[in-house]
Amino acid sequence: MNFSRYHIVQLVIALSLALFVIALSVLLTLLFTPLYYFDVRYLKLTAQTGLSYSRIIENYNYMIQYLLNPLPQTFHLPSLTYSVHGRIHFEDVKRLFVFVDLLFAVAGIISITGIIYKFRNKDYYFLKIAATAMGLFTAVPLIAFLLDFNDSFILFHKIFFRNNYWIFDAATDPVITILPETFFMHAFLLALGLIIIGMIILIVSFKKLSGQSRKTAD
Repeated sequence: MNFSRYHIVQLVIALSLALFVIALSVLLTLLFTPLYYFDVRYLKLTAQTGLSYSRIIENYNYMIQYLLNPLPQTFHLPSLTYSVHGRIHFEDVKRLFVFVDLLFAVAGIISITGIIYKFRNKDYYFLKIAATAMGLFTAVPLIAFLLDFNDSFILFHKIFFRNNYWIFDAATDPVITILPETFFMHAFLLALGLIIIGMIILIVSFKKLSGQSRKTAD
């Protein structure tokens, strides 16, 4: 019984830590607005859309602020028109990020509690399990996106949204013209990079702490 309980606790802490790092990576990617500022110029969005740089940035910053604010808020782009379906889609996206916020908070609390408990007992193997879990969580979407980003992007929307309001018409929702697919690919790569960094930190920490623990025992 004690053996089984030990492994269950180990797994819960490890999975919580893995989900915490993944959620943190997603939120940091959303917060990292310089990526979009770079893409506006790199992808020549002003020439493609006919909108000024300041107007593009104004509306993008509003979208980020709207998505990051977990409190109920009426969606209203400052200087671009949008349809009812467009507004509903952004409300759906906001709910998705509110879930990520909750996941980040709950997984963070469990992770911190578990880390304190495990460190007191000099048991660091959960770090290796967490890194492995992160690799498994990200392997499937990574392979799918590398094989065909466009099809994977569409599949992602079909899985997470219960309607087709994410299929924007530039005539009624010109906001889609300032959110090219290439930018989302760059954002995905940034989030993936952060997750990989997290995995490396966990693996290095596990090896270092385990080595120190063995030296102390000797």
